[in-house]
Amino acid sequence: MPSLRILTRTAIISGVAGVALLIGLAGCSSAGGAGAAAHTTSAETNPLGDIPDNQTFVTYSPAGSPYSISVPEGWAQSTSGTAATFTDKLNSAQFQSKQASSAPTVATVNSDLVPALSARQPGFALTDVTEFTRKGGSGVLIRYEQDAPANAVTGTGHRQAVEDYLFWKNGNEVDVVLVSPVGADNVDPWKLITDSFQWK
Repeated sequence: MPSLRILTRTAIISGVAGVALLIGLAGCSSAGGAGAAAHTTSAETNPLGDIPDNQTFVTYSPAGSPYSISVPEGWAQSTSGTAATFTDKLNSAQFQSKQASSAPTVATVNSDLVPALSARQPGFALTDVTEFTRKGGSGVLIRYEQDAPANAVTGTGHRQAVEDYLFWKNGNEVDVVLVSPVGADNVDPWKLITDSFQWK
């Protein structure tokens, strides 16, 4: 009988130790899993050229021009004749007005303007030419890609996606050219800008 009690006690101690060992191993495995998950989690970043969701816009209405339009606040502005360009990092918005006796059509743009762009813009690749309608007017939209100028410091460049909106009314044409890196998701800000276009 003493031997049986000693054996039983020994078995109980061994069983408790085994359970403790299993619990310890399970805890290590769980901690290791959590650590691995935390290690592989990375911060979300916006793709190159994406305009921030909190970007604010202000009205641009150049003197003597037949239009007004919203532009991103804080972007650098430059002018050349009737053309005004607003830039920030790899994005730009350019507006230019001119006299035009007739409204552009998909046919005239394909026959006249597209060949001119192809000859002028490095790496030109046409996406499509379509009609568009916005709150302030309608016209013809040219979508294409081109090579951006090489960086003056690194010598490297990138591909640009271009949306060229041709608004026309009563002998006036306004060219709204929106440029961003290929792959950037600027659908919403570009829609906001073109929807804000108004004839004076």
